[in-house]
Amino acid sequence: MKKIVIIISFLLSTYILGQEELNYQVPKKELLDLIDVDLAPSVLRNTKNSILVLLSRSTYKSISELSKSELRIAGLRVDPKRYIGSRTTYYNKIELIDLEKGKKPIPIKGLPNNPKLSNFIWSPDEKKIAMTHTSESGVELWLLDIDKRLAKKLNSSLINSTMGNSINWLKNSKKLLVKYLPKNREKIIDESLIIPTGPKVTENNGEKAQNRTYQDLIKNPTDAKNFTQLSNSEIYLVDLNGNKQHFLDAKMYRNISVSPNGKYVMISFIKKPFSYLVPYYRFPTETSVYDLNAREIKVISDAPLQEVLPKGFMAVSNNKRNISWRKDHPASLYYVQALDQGDPEIEVPFRDAIYQWESPFSGTPILLTKVKNRYAGIIWGNESNAIIYDQWWNNRNSKTYVFDPSNPKIPARIINDRNYQDIYSDPGDFVTEKGRYGEFILVLQNKSAFLLGEGFTEKGQFPFLDQINLESDKKTRIYQSSYTDKFEQLYDYDSKARKLNVRIESKNDYPNYYTRNLAMENKLEQLTYFENPFKKLKNVGKELISYKRKDGLDLSGILYTPEGFDYENPTPLPMILWAYPREYKDKSSAAQKTNNPNRFLYPSWASPIYWVTQGYVVLDRAAFPIIGEGEEEPNDSFRTQLVANAEAAIEAVVNKGFADRGRVAVGGHSYGAFMVANLLSHSNLFAAGIARSGAYNRTLTPFGFQSESRSYWEAPEVYYSMSPFMHAEKMKTPLLLVHGEADNNSGTYPLQSERYYNALKGLGATTRLVMFPKESHGYRAKETILHLIWEQDQWLEKHVKNKKKYLNSDEDKPKG
Repeated sequence: MKKIVIIISFLLSTYILGQEELNYQVPKKELLDLIDVDLAPSVLRNTKNSILVLLSRSTYKSISELSKSELRIAGLRVDPKRYIGSRTTYYNKIELIDLEKGKKPIPIKGLPNNPKLSNFIWSPDEKKIAMTHTSESGVELWLLDIDKRLAKKLNSSLINSTMGNSINWLKNSKKLLVKYLPKNREKIIDESLIIPTGPKVTENNGEKAQNRTYQDLIKNPTDAKNFTQLSNSEIYLVDLNGNKQHFLDAKMYRNISVSPNGKYVMISFIKKPFSYLVPYYRFPTETSVYDLNAREIKVISDAPLQEVLPKGFMAVSNNKRNISWRKDHPASLYYVQALDQGDPEIEVPFRDAIYQWESPFSGTPILLTKVKNRYAGIIWGNESNAIIYDQWWNNRNSKTYVFDPSNPKIPARIINDRNYQDIYSDPGDFVTEKGRYGEFILVLQNKSAFLLGEGFTEKGQFPFLDQINLESDKKTRIYQSSYTDKFEQLYDYDSKARKLNVRIESKNDYPNYYTRNLAMENKLEQLTYFENPFKKLKNVGKELISYKRKDGLDLSGILYTPEGFDYENPTPLPMILWAYPREYKDKSSAAQKTNNPNRFLYPSWASPIYWVTQGYVVLDRAAFPIIGEGEEEPNDSFRTQLVANAEAAIEAVVNKGFADRGRVAVGGHSYGAFMVANLLSHSNLFAAGIARSGAYNRTLTPFGFQSESRSYWEAPEVYYSMSPFMHAEKMKTPLLLVHGEADNNSGTYPLQSERYYNALKGLGATTRLVMFPKESHGYRAKETILHLIWEQDQWLEKHVKNKKKYLNSDEDKPKG
């Protein structure tokens, strides 16, 4: 085997020359006008689709908001003053559309000044919405009365929303279970003031704990104490007047779930010992059922710390998993148990079993059914019909079963068995509705259910509604969208009224909500009238192009051309290629078209579409499949396939006469940034690159990354070959590196970009590193977004648009 040198501390002490003290910059007006826009509101609907609640928010946070105190601990990021996620998205305006009275939005009265609203939850009778408002003091409980169009604060006590699930309605819609901060809570400890009393010690006694590279973990005893304080809460019953009744004493509560009949409450809480290796959701957790008098009925599960799991993406705990209420029963729990000890390497005919446990949980749980792969979800229907899903990553297989919960002796019957990456064969999602207990269950008409599918085909995307007989498996197509110039998303179906709830959009039409009445010749009724905030892009060209890789594999991407572009006599323009690699186990799935050119043209902060206004052609969402069939893994030929994908994409646009081969930039975010660094290191196809929030040294993620399940010690040559850091001396193309200083994504430590930049600089490459304060893996602050667009625009103008043009001839064609 080829000898591999692992560079552990290359250039650790390299002095970073040429640093700039730069204030936040603002891009040119043409770009600014596309960034600084107001978003259309998000929509909450009641079950009858008669009430639409419109939630508006600021498009971006501010850097001052991101700069508030933040504790990063046990996999959480928490505002230690207010006890809520420090990066929570807040809404600042609520309006309501009552479709039975009109379609004009009605403002909600009584909201607090400077609203910071989140955690919206409909009451079971759908007459009210509980929500939280985060004030300067902390998280408050608020109530929105739908009929009165009025919001009010229920009481002045402060909620603990550190681990979410802080509000739960009782089934009578008259009371809520709420997690409040303990009255006698201790103050959060400022670690910078602590004088160490000894070293931090961790020890392993021979067990294999091959964990991913989690971030924001507990690092020391002070963190452990702070986590306890942050997660401790007391549970109270609260009525609609704000009166509180004590329910349970303080513990580190995670989840609260009321039984369908409203008589029981399942509550889980975290226990010690904590871990320095894994996040809070793998800490010891006890789950119990209580009655409404807070009397403990049964301890359902007492799961230990899960630092050690078997190897592989399909590895799971050998304890009870997915404990939940059966939604079509008054008070029956179900849970999943591994039949292979949670170890994918153990060969068994069935991987998981599903058990049911009837209240009051004094008897023995009964086995309902088994699945061949790893359990992936369940939809309850009635006594004799339920749907269950499983999945197996290694071969990308997914199965759908129908089974009779009343007769466990009858095995679950497979009704769909497919490669889940084969989107052309996707049967769709089963339609659900609120059942007798107010929980969402399978819609059943006689022996039939209904499926809403995305409808991707070789000829385009045509979403559909199917009816399926659960005994014969016979399907009937009830409706299929026929638009070739719009996209119609089907998101709900009322089988009794025969009405589809849909959202329709086009390149220039902002997505709006409609109902389609199948009983009245598919008549459409528009419900919302959101306007297009990006009208300046209405004349931009957008099309889906198809092309082939040199091995014959079909590829595609969305091509954008500037307003007024002459398609008959094109002048080659500078080009931006933007992509994200994806792994496949078969060529057929990899070749499928997953882009719809009729989707609304929405330039988000992460998008390269802005530069179509600056004289570039942009190939966005270009297919970059990495395929490994049979025993071969995709990453065994990662670099070769990566370059082949890029060559094909460039060739397709150049051959149209649209792009100048010598002025092509490539960009990507996260794994897309990793792609960019590899392409620039191992090809001569590009004039410049933009890599945001990437990882460049795979030896720092030694137990797997992305879809790579092998460890470094199992596939050292793969890790070495794929790591741009190990090939930094090959970088001859200008590369802009961007990273958030507070990136908490697994594997993409800010250190990845810092060390890679040091290596490139030390080897004389043309490169620039931009580190954004307070930003995580995705960027949130308006100041950051504006500066990011400015940086990218400056880089593209200097190294791509104004680079000396190549002649489009074979003699001057760069060699891969």
